[in-house]
Amino acid sequence: MEKDTKKKFEVFNSFAQQTDNFCWTLDKPESTMSLGSTLTKKFPELSILLLNGPLGAGKTTLVKGIAKSLNIQEPITSPTFPLSQHYPLGSPPLIHLDLYRIEEKNAANEFFLQEEEESKAMGALMVVEWPERLSLSMPDAWIGKLEYSSKNEARFFQLIPPLDKDNKFSTSPR
Repeated sequence: MEKDTKKKFEVFNSFAQQTDNFCWTLDKPESTMSLGSTLTKKFPELSILLLNGPLGAGKTTLVKGIAKSLNIQEPITSPTFPLSQHYPLGSPPLIHLDLYRIEEKNAANEFFLQEEEESKAMGALMVVEWPERLSLSMPDAWIGKLEYSSKNEARFFQLIPPLDKDNKFSTSPR
């Protein structure tokens, strides 16, 4: 990895970097929000973030931190029932998708592609919860994985940058 890229992955102030694989332990919701807030500053090229993790892992809490860094003033809520939330007043705007309720891959793909088109037109950052519902190749997507720790109430977060144009989202490490 180039030195310039490595500098972007320095330890963030509110949580500890665990390895060179961009993994962090988040000990409380405030740490998760702080990480979200820091991501857009450290990675300005981030345009699509696919968030994977079980129910209650902190995906929406992470998005709240992202929204804060984009100067979004309105409350951030999980789009589980509306499927998407648009925050056009952010800098850049934010589109937050939750694909949990869409079980059919073709329907999830179609919905995502419509939202992605709007995101590009707005110059928005798109954050997608439950991306494993998709079967699309997403070469520009970053992947964020949130997992519970078995030892305490902490969460682990791993950030995976885009690799190549043939990548498909997978729940297994790359």
